[in-house]
Amino acid sequence: MTGRYAEELIDAGFAVEVADAPLLHDGLNVADLAHVLVLHERAVVPEAAVRRLLGVVLEAARTPVAEFGYDPAYGEVYNCRERRFAARIGHDAGWLHAGRPRREAVRIALRLRVRRHLADLVAAAAEFALSAARTAERHAETVMAEQTYLQHAQPSTFGHYLLGTVYPVLRDAARLTADLDWVNRSPAGAGGVNGSPLTGDRGRTAALLGFDDVIEHTRDAMWQADGFTSAVVTAASLVTTLAKLAEDLEIWSSAEFGYVSLAAEHTRSSVLMPQKRNPYALTMVRGEAGVLIGRATGMLALAKSPSARSDNLIFAYGEVPRALDLATRATRLMAGVVGGLTVDAERMYAAVESGFAQAADLAEHLMVSTGLDYRSAYDLVGACVRRAAAAGLRGVDITGAMLDEAAADLVAADPGRPAFPVLRETDLSAVLDPRVIVQTRTSRGGAAPDVVREMAKSCREAALAELEAVGARRAGFERAEAEVLRQATALVGGASG
Repeated sequence: MTGRYAEELIDAGFAVEVADAPLLHDGLNVADLAHVLVLHERAVVPEAAVRRLLGVVLEAARTPVAEFGYDPAYGEVYNCRERRFAARIGHDAGWLHAGRPRREAVRIALRLRVRRHLADLVAAAAEFALSAARTAERHAETVMAEQTYLQHAQPSTFGHYLLGTVYPVLRDAARLTADLDWVNRSPAGAGGVNGSPLTGDRGRTAALLGFDDVIEHTRDAMWQADGFTSAVVTAASLVTTLAKLAEDLEIWSSAEFGYVSLAAEHTRSSVLMPQKRNPYALTMVRGEAGVLIGRATGMLALAKSPSARSDNLIFAYGEVPRALDLATRATRLMAGVVGGLTVDAERMYAAVESGFAQAADLAEHLMVSTGLDYRSAYDLVGACVRRAAAAGLRGVDITGAMLDEAAADLVAADPGRPAFPVLRETDLSAVLDPRVIVQTRTSRGGAAPDVVREMAKSCREAALAELEAVGARRAGFERAEAEVLRQATALVGGASG
C-alpha cells in the first residue's frame, strides 16, 4: 500500500487524521470487539475466524498507541488498523468489515471517548460550584460595593457576588448533561446509510457498549455532528463564565483594589521584579476561554458541510475531545482558585464606606418617608452627593442639613420646582449604613446574609447531586467497556491471536 498516495495527501490529509489516533485508539478497540461479539452471536463469522479476529484486537488493546504502528503513509486510522490485523491473521481480518463501514467504528470510538470527557467536565463544573458556594457561604456577611461598569453601584456582599457565577455554571452543567445524553447513543448497526441485516437488533451492540439507546435514524447516526458542536459550544460558554470571574479577581487582586489575594500556588513570580507575583492562573483561564470560543466557532463552520460528507466529523475526532479536556482543566483550576482565595473584608468595607453606594437607598427612603416622587428624590440625592464629593466627604457623612442645602440649590436653579421637605432634623445613620442596607435585601435572591446562605446551601446540594449522578454514569461506562474486553478474552480463551 505504501507509495500509493501522493506525499502532499499524506501530509495534509492522512497525517492530520492519524494525529488523532491517540484519542481514538482505545475506543476503536472496544468498538471492534463489540462488533465481532455481535457477529459471533449471530453466527455471521466462522468460529475460528472469530477467535483469531478477537485475538488481534485484544492484542491491539494491550498495545500502547505509540507502538501500534499508526502511519499516515498507509492511510487514515482505520486503514492502519486493517493493515496491522491483516499482517497478523491474513484474510480473516476481512470479517471485521461485515455489515459495518469504517466510519461506523470511528463514530463509535469518538462517542466512547467524548462521553468520558463530558462526564469529567460535568464533574469539574459541579466541583467548581461546590467550591464557590462554600466560599460564598463563608463571605455571606462580607460587605462590599457591588459594581457595574467597574463603578460602585450598591452595597452587597462578596458571597452574593460569587454566587452570581455559580448559577450559570450549574446551568451549563445541566446543558452538558443533556449533551452527554445525546453523545451516549449508539450509531452501531447503521451500516452504509440504512442499516444492515447482518448485525440484527441495533440495541444489542448499544447495550454491550454501555450506550443508553441507539440513534433512531441510521443516516442521522452516521452523519450528524450537531451534538458534538453543542458540547463544544457549551464548554466554551462554561469557561467564558469562569473567565469573567477570573478577570474580576485579577482586577480585585491588584494593589489598587486589594480586595482578594490568590493562594501562592495559583500565582507565578516575576523573574525580574522581586516584589511581583502574577495571577497566572487567572491569565490561563481567560486565554483558555478564548481558545474554546475559537474551537466552538470552528465546529459551527464545519457544520455547513453538505449532507453525507465526513469533513465535519473528521475534524471533530480531535477538536471535540481536546476542547472538552481543555475546558475541564480550566474549570478545575478555577475551582482551586476560589477555594484558596483570601478575601480582605476590611478593605472591601473601607471601599464601600468611602463612596456613595448608599445613594439609591437614600433616594428610596426619601420617597417612602416624605412622599417625594422618585425622580425628585433622585435629583435631590444626586445634588447632595455632588456637594459632598466636592467637600471630600463620604456617603455615610450625609446629613439632613446637607440635603436641605442641596434642595435649596435645586430650587434656585429651577424656581418652578416644587419645594422639598425640610430634612434638617432627620437621622439618616441607619439609612446610610452599608451593613444595614445589606440586611434589608431579604427578597428571594437578595444579598441579605441569611438569603445568601440559603442560596449557597441550595447550590451545594445541586452540585453534590450532579457529582453523584455523573460519577455513577462514568462508572457505568467503564464497567461496560471492561465487560466487552472480558467477554472477548473469555471467548478467545486467553489466546492473543
